[in-house]
Amino acid sequence: MGKITFYEDRSFSGHHFRCSADCGDLTCHLRRCGSVRVESGGFMVYEKPNYCGGQFYLRRGEYPDFQQWAGVDQSVGSCRLIPTEPGSFNMRLYERIEFGGEVMDLVDDCPSVMERFHVKDIFSCNVTDGHWLFYEHPDYRGRMYLIRPGEYKRFSEWGGRTARVGSIRRVLDY
Repeated sequence: MGKITFYEDRSFSGHHFRCSADCGDLTCHLRRCGSVRVESGGFMVYEKPNYCGGQFYLRRGEYPDFQQWAGVDQSVGSCRLIPTEPGSFNMRLYERIEFGGEVMDLVDDCPSVMERFHVKDIFSCNVTDGHWLFYEHPDYRGRMYLIRPGEYKRFSEWGGRTARVGSIRRVLDY
């Protein structure tokens, strides 16, 4: 079970809200978010309610200033608990929509999709095991997207603005 606390002000001060499960609308509990403490588990934090907008993965730790985890503004609209138990990871990537084109299997982290598979874009994927993070740029940089078990026929289904995937990481309890 995870536990996360959102504070309206920096350095863990001001009004706060604690949760240990998914929360689709944090705006009814907080006006803004200046700092975050993740006591256990990992959470995907979204800029807007209903798991929309920019996504930021926060693992166990303290984030005394919003710029340490988001850097844009103090908007936090929702959060999702992400299981971090050890287990198997398996994903199938496709270079075309609806599972078309070249098929690429992945079971571990991939710091550069281009170097490993010689493609820049991933248009669809099928995750059978584990939770993953897609990053727009190599070496786990840039905008990130949570990829949970299931089928994604188009990149827009995981929230992507484009099909560009630069790197992929398994969600583990580091």
